This record gives sequence, structure tokens and C-alpha cells, in this order.
Amino acid sequence: MTGSARNFLEFHDVPEAGLRSIVARAGELAKAWDDRTMPQTLAGKRVALIVDDGGWRNTTAFDLGIQAMGGICVHVPSGFNTREETGDLSGYLGNWFDMLVIRTKELATLKAVAAAAPVPVINARSRSNHPCETLGDLAYINSRRGSIDRLKVVGVAADANILRSWAEASIALPIEVVQVYPERWHIRDAALFNGRFRASTDMGELSDADVVITDSWPGDGPSDALAGYRIGTDVLDRLPEDAIFLPCPPVTRGQEVTAAAMEHPRCLSRAAKTFLLHAQNALMEWVAA
Repeated sequence: MTGSARNFLEFHDVPEAGLRSIVARAGELAKAWDDRTMPQTLAGKRVALIVDDGGWRNTTAFDLGIQAMGGICVHVPSGFNTREETGDLSGYLGNWFDMLVIRTKELATLKAVAAAAPVPVINARSRSNHPCETLGDLAYINSRRGSIDRLKVVGVAADANILRSWAEASIALPIEVVQVYPERWHIRDAALFNGRFRASTDMGELSDADVVITDSWPGDGPSDALAGYRIGTDVLDRLPEDAIFLPCPPVTRGQEVTAAAMEHPRCLSRAAKTFLLHAQNALMEWVAA
């Protein structure tokens, strides 16, 4: 964590005990959501939501969750690295808000904001990582399995923000994460490698996977080099019976997944993304505590 604030810029900013409490709390908030009995734990909290990089799913969930828990959410029509210095803008926002939720391109920008802001900062997505997406998936997995311990997560994906957040998660939690992809697109960042994250080209790694994730094909990837890493029903049929397949939206059918794979009973992406809301709500509670 940066300074004294409870920031969430990278997944491993939060210690293991904090992550476990957030994941467990997400399950409680899921029930409260269904029962329409959301706790008003953000009552009186003023949250700035800054979207500097498109997207809609998790920022919509932040806005909805803040209001459902009694907070005030303001969409700030400003970005970073334009006319105002990041440090100046962060200070001005800190005059008015209790928390900043920011979706922007550069992780370095988020770190600069956190260094200057007197209030907590949450990373709603950067090009380098997407920790809220991984947090939501883990909360869903916990709701189904009753635990997140000793998971084997196989990411059939190139080096990109979703896979990187799973690698970050392996630093903080007792889960094994394996990237399976052609070497050209392997993660090279030494800071992400630890005893629980590694890269491979072997699709056989999926044979004992608890969770399989995908992401969009890289823009510089010839289809003939990637076709062997497409997830179809034949691959899903060979997974363990209780395995969970979580293709990352937006899904490009015919590239990283087949259309039929999206209808397979092990494909649980839509249900999992329900927990994006609940996990983010639990995270905001933790950050505001």
C-alpha cells in the first residue's frame, strides 16, 4: 500500500488477510443485494469516479454500488496528463472527495495520483492490470467452491492486463497461476514471477486446472500461430468436472473461444461477472474503513 491510505492499485497492494476478508464479504453483500438489504456503509462518503479510458462494466458497477450503499458518486469530467499536472489535480480532488476510483491507461499515472492524493485510490483498470476483475472472479470462485486456497488457474492468454492481475494475485494468495501461450507473448516482467506463477506453451496444463481464463487475441498475432490455443467444447469437455471457464469480456467468438464454448456448462462468465459488483462493494468498504 502507498503511504497510509488503503490504495488498491495492484492486486498485491492488499495483504492476504485483507484480500480474504474482501472475498468473504463479497459473498455476504451478494446475499444482501439479492434481498435488497444493502448495508449503508458508504453513507456520507463522497466518491469521485474518473473514466479516462473507455469501458463501462466495472465503472457502472462502482457507480451503482456506491449509491446502493448510501454514498455519493460524482463522475468527474477530467482526465490525466493533459493541461493540469497530475499532482495538482489529485490534490484538488482530495479537497472534496473521500475516495478516488480511476480507470486510466497508465498504471504509472495511478501511482502518481496515489502519491499526491490525501485519500485512497482504487484502480478501476489500466492497460497494465485489472485487479478489480480478478477480485470479482475470485469472489465468485469462492462462492462456488467455498475456498480460494490451492487453486490452479490457467490463463490461455497473451501478456495483457487480465493475466497480469492473476499473476499479481499469485504473489498475495496461495494460488498457482500458469500462462499457456506461444513464447512470443509470454509475460517477461521479473517482478511478477514467483514460486506460484510460471509460463508454458503446453495446453496439457489445462488437464488439472480449477479455473481457465482467456483474453482477446493479441493484435499482432497471426491466426495460424494462435489457433491451437483456441478454447472449444473439446477442450472444455476434458477439464475436471468442477472446473470453471471464465473467458474475459469482450469475447471474440471464433478467435480465443468458439461460439459453442460460450454455451458450454463449464462456461460461467456471466454468473461470475455478477460478483464484480459485490467484490468492488466489499473493496470500497475495506478501503473506507
